[in-house]
Amino acid sequence: MKLSESRNAGHMTALLTILIWGTTFISTKVLLDDFEPFAILLLRFAIGYVALLAVHPRMIPFRRIREELLFAGAGLCGVTLYFLLENVALTYTLASNVGIIVSVAPFVTAVTSRLILKEGRLDGLFFVGFAVAMSGVVLLTLQGSAVLKLNPIGDSLAALACVFWGIYSILTRKISRLGYHTIGCTRRIFFYGLLFMLPVLLTEGLPGNLERLSDGTNIANLLFLGLGASAVCFVTWNWSVGVLGPVQTSVYIYLVPVITVAAAALILNEEITAAAVWGALLTVAGLVLSERRGIQTRAGMDKETSGKPL
Repeated sequence: MKLSESRNAGHMTALLTILIWGTTFISTKVLLDDFEPFAILLLRFAIGYVALLAVHPRMIPFRRIREELLFAGAGLCGVTLYFLLENVALTYTLASNVGIIVSVAPFVTAVTSRLILKEGRLDGLFFVGFAVAMSGVVLLTLQGSAVLKLNPIGDSLAALACVFWGIYSILTRKISRLGYHTIGCTRRIFFYGLLFMLPVLLTEGLPGNLERLSDGTNIANLLFLGLGASAVCFVTWNWSVGVLGPVQTSVYIYLVPVITVAAAALILNEEITAAAVWGALLTVAGLVLSERRGIQTRAGMDKETSGKPL
């Protein structure tokens, strides 16, 4: 595949991933009626791991401890810590706070990528795009509310989750350069993510209400989270990171609140306010500015950083 075609495919897969991730809150909201947050997390990634194993049973060979540490770090940061911190943060602070804070992930990823990978140049256009997108995210999340109620513990946990997602993006970029198959890499990441969940599992015990798995609605939502939002989306996201780099891929995260609001209106019949419309427009504008910055600076970097995609 030509480099330009590969990069176009990378943008499409990143967008597809965000379209699915933006609707996961509906399934999670339904499942929270019968399951604890950790149980949902454990079940969705267990389903995702089994699905990836069935599709691509070939194991990645153990070669060097350094490679294995990359997989372990990605599983710890992007699966275990990110989702656990986000879920725990929701028990302390408002969902709107978490939504706004987590949307800073593209900025954190860009800074981390620059410091660690020496990729990307953080010029003025990038910061303008970030500011415009975040103003849109705030409008979307608050939905016209004039007050943002801060909670030091919950907001700090959400910010920490954001940092771990940035680290995850850097690690997957490094993993993409190892030359292994994307599905095999994602499954190895899931393995370590589940492994690092064991201490929580030993502390809390097996998820309760397992008899609720016989409910058709719960099964459907768990399959959506496990097969779609976990197995498929982590593969497409990791592939996009390998092709586009962590910075350009992460800016699509700005669209999550836009898709969430649209899905809520279509599926849950929630009202879309004028503030939400303006927020969506600003968020998309910020994304476009960030991508324009990526197009302008990427031309001189393709030969250096394109590498062999997974």
